[in-house]
Amino acid sequence: MPTLTTVADWTINASEETARFTHAAGAEYWAPRVWNGHGLGIAATDLAAFDRALSETMKLPVYWRARARHAGGKAGDPEVWSEPRYEPDDDFVFVSGPCRSAEPAPGYRPVSTFDIDLVHLRGLRIRIAAYRSASRAGV
Repeated sequence: MPTLTTVADWTINASEETARFTHAAGAEYWAPRVWNGHGLGIAATDLAAFDRALSETMKLPVYWRARARHAGGKAGDPEVWSEPRYEPDDDFVFVSGPCRSAEPAPGYRPVSTFDIDLVHLRGLRIRIAAYRSASRAGV
């Protein structure tokens, strides 16, 4: 997959169907956490940069081609993702949804790279942006 964009500590590559997000933290503690097919965890301090990475990826032609191929159905639906929840013990924000990594294991595991189908980026961005907005408002 060719590199399409880089935002802060994120590098995003994409095929015609999938966005691959790579984080500079590697597999260290602050690396994203993925539970294959169940969800994603992002360090709270990295959430704004991840939101920008989603936004920049959604501006690319490959994203719009994927959306056109999957018009209708659940394409871009925020309901595919749960509302984000903050875990103060970890200082991570978790969201359940269709995320996967090449390192299958039960439970959330730190990973350097994970994949999300391009058609699901809009729904995730909506959930993350709403969470960030509510957090800033002190809700």
